[in-house]
Amino acid sequence: MIRQIQQNKLLQKLSPQQIQLVKLLEIPTLEMNERILQEVDENPALELGENLDLEKEEDLMPEDESVGDNEDFSLDEYASDDDIPDYKSQMSSGGTPEERRERIPSSSNTSLNEYLIEQLDLHELDDKSKKIAEYIIGNIDEDGYLRSNSESISDDLAIINGLNVTTEEIEELILIIQQFDPPGVAACDLKECLILQLNRKTCTKVVRESITLLENHFDDFAKKHYESIIKKMGCTMDELKLMIQEIVRLNPKPGSVFESTLEQSMKQVSPDFILENNDGFLSLTLNNSNVPELHISRKYLEMVNDYKANVKNQTRESKEAIQFAKEKVDSAKWFIDSVRQRQETLMRTMKAIVDYQYEYFTDGDEKHLKPMILKDIAGKTGYDISTISRVSNSKYIQTEFGIFPLKYFFTEGMQTDSGEEVSALEIKTILQQSVDTEDKTDPITDEQLSAILSGKGYVIARRTIAKYRDQLGIPVARLRREL
Repeated sequence: MIRQIQQNKLLQKLSPQQIQLVKLLEIPTLEMNERILQEVDENPALELGENLDLEKEEDLMPEDESVGDNEDFSLDEYASDDDIPDYKSQMSSGGTPEERRERIPSSSNTSLNEYLIEQLDLHELDDKSKKIAEYIIGNIDEDGYLRSNSESISDDLAIINGLNVTTEEIEELILIIQQFDPPGVAACDLKECLILQLNRKTCTKVVRESITLLENHFDDFAKKHYESIIKKMGCTMDELKLMIQEIVRLNPKPGSVFESTLEQSMKQVSPDFILENNDGFLSLTLNNSNVPELHISRKYLEMVNDYKANVKNQTRESKEAIQFAKEKVDSAKWFIDSVRQRQETLMRTMKAIVDYQYEYFTDGDEKHLKPMILKDIAGKTGYDISTISRVSNSKYIQTEFGIFPLKYFFTEGMQTDSGEEVSALEIKTILQQSVDTEDKTDPITDEQLSAILSGKGYVIARRTIAKYRDQLGIPVARLRREL
């Protein structure tokens, strides 16, 4: 039986120039130089180097509107990356050192994204499918998970790339990527990640039973309800132990083999901003050391203006050539203006963050880190929350205390029993320290953690403790117990 369903779906159509600005906002400094060189290579009207004849060039500029005049441009239709849930694992084991070493690519400097693209190039796909697959890979996080569902990927491809793609096409490509190394990559959650890895193993009885356990009794497994599993599966305790041994050898974060610690990733970070403290006066600059100057080719500008002066005397061929030149000049103008708007947006946003967290940036004491959310900075800058999110993602600032991702400075807040407002980061630090020093044979419960914080002046509900513990990737006390 065939059914027809009518569905209304509102999508805002963005101009190519607006989409260009969105994409440039997301690019970190380390990649900006490469993006500019790519544009220069594709557009002969765009040239590198400082323009030494600015006044004359302005006289030659075609009188078109600049994209910089688009004051009503909104980025609200793009989902914030802050809505993506953090990775949560019930396991700490990533396999034996030997097993993990086998999954690491030959080049230690290769990123997960690059490694997946290398494998994608080995598959014979048409141009459209390859573009979709590359976008899917771009959405895989550093742990190796694909958090975006096929419907949201389809919407993004329609808005940003102008591609009409069905969810079925996307899911077929996801299945292909899930066959790439490292095993378990592109899974939507921990359960799928572990099953993908087991499916790559030799199909022994234990492997088959382990897959059945995860597919049908994952919640019981995660909560260590072993008696319930034995009853439901009709297996013995020894058989269950073999399944658990098989599962815990898997890697819950397949992407972690590329960057195992924050310190390792920091070594490859080029800061987008540089903050200097001169006797209490904070000086903020945008790191443009690798970003070249751009200007429009004088030759192309003269071609366009010569045509305007002699429009009646042009042949068909010359008109086509001039039309090509004008398109390239317009494109160069839009790109230069987008780069300028990117710099202005980055600086305005970072300045608002520094002003908001001024006390912290003067001494680096985490206790002085005020509660701050995207909405706070959006209110100070006048930008949309989605714009602040894009500026904050994949951007870093160099301070005298080290290099930090901008997301580090965004944190919720609460009040102490004395009415003082403190950052959630301070609370999380105490929670982490308490768990790190606990007796593992008798772990601290959420109620006990709440009492510890209460004794320090932080009156926090147990459900809030559970939320912060979950964000830190700390399992409940029962799952932290060691025999």
